[in-house]
Amino acid sequence: MSCCGNKRAEFLDQNTPARSQGIPSSRPFPSPAPLRVVFEYNGQPPVVVVGPVSGNRYRFAGPGARVEVDPRDRRSLAVTPRLRQIV
Repeated sequence: MSCCGNKRAEFLDQNTPARSQGIPSSRPFPSPAPLRVVFEYNGQPPVVVVGPVSGNRYRFAGPGARVEVDPRDRRSLAVTPRLRQIV
């Protein structure tokens, strides 16, 4: 097997993106989704809500019931009557 005479290392050094050299990117990073989202139910009969993004079924057993939901479903549940996000 023959040696490339360090030409590969030189090539890689010349073609490394500027971002890896400590120059900041012009695009901001998106803020991370919350890790934990909890909703509280303030209604009388038990209710089941289906998350439109995840497809998960969230069962609220009665007044004061708290359920952890997928963060992707947060926006939809936030506009659901008698549900209030607490975390």
